[in-house]
Amino acid sequence: MSVSIGPVSLSIGHLLLVIAFGLALLVGGVLGRKYRVPVAGSVADIFVVAMLSARIGFVISYFEHYQNDLLGIIDIRDGGFDVLWGVIGAIIFTGFLMWRRRAQRKPLATAALTGALFWAGTAGTITLIEQQARSMPDVALRSLNGEVINLSRLAPGQPLVVNLWATWCPPCIREMPVLEEAQHIYQDVAFVFANQREQPETIRSFLEENRLNLNNLYRDDQAQLARAVGSNGLPTTLFYNAQGQLIDSHMGELSRATLARGLEQIRTPEE
Repeated sequence: MSVSIGPVSLSIGHLLLVIAFGLALLVGGVLGRKYRVPVAGSVADIFVVAMLSARIGFVISYFEHYQNDLLGIIDIRDGGFDVLWGVIGAIIFTGFLMWRRRAQRKPLATAALTGALFWAGTAGTITLIEQQARSMPDVALRSLNGEVINLSRLAPGQPLVVNLWATWCPPCIREMPVLEEAQHIYQDVAFVFANQREQPETIRSFLEENRLNLNNLYRDDQAQLARAVGSNGLPTTLFYNAQGQLIDSHMGELSRATLARGLEQIRTPEE
């Protein structure tokens, strides 16, 4: 789900995107020398246009959640990107560059295609692997009073959102009001807050200081859940459907829009 590189944690999806971009730059640089034309700049431009297109597409799709927070539109820390819009934007802009810059056509097309094929192939393979192992892990959580309960018994037959967090994590703190609000709005979904390796006194002080009222608050005191789902960074949010299958996950801060996207995938249409 995520990997740690020194002090930085990246989701697998973001890491693959970075590697694909680096690979495209490398191929573009090599071919650019061969054909004696600059290509790396055009590859970088394609990447930027793809990211902008993906962000614009996501904001358009979930604009209702940004209406009261217009600055949130440019706050990409929530990870709100639409892959389809990004791909379309990249294809259109690549075609434009190849039309305008004839000397770059062959090296640019090769570089862009190399990065795209690497990203599509690896991302697709990982998705297929994940689909074989998406059942809810058999782990136990502990309440602040010391009671132990298995995760699968918290909300049987109900969509479940599990948030892995800690009091020392700034993005966890920023997203808490969004999750607290959501647990009251979406009564058909169970929200579980799994604190990572902190003592009950620390958690209670945090809740009191920030005036938070969270349902289903538990401790993952040995980080068993985090290890089971492959999470190496906080916050991480897991979206399970009513059958207990992991449908989506989100590493990093949630906004109302990115939370809404995750909820769309686990709630049934009639709800």
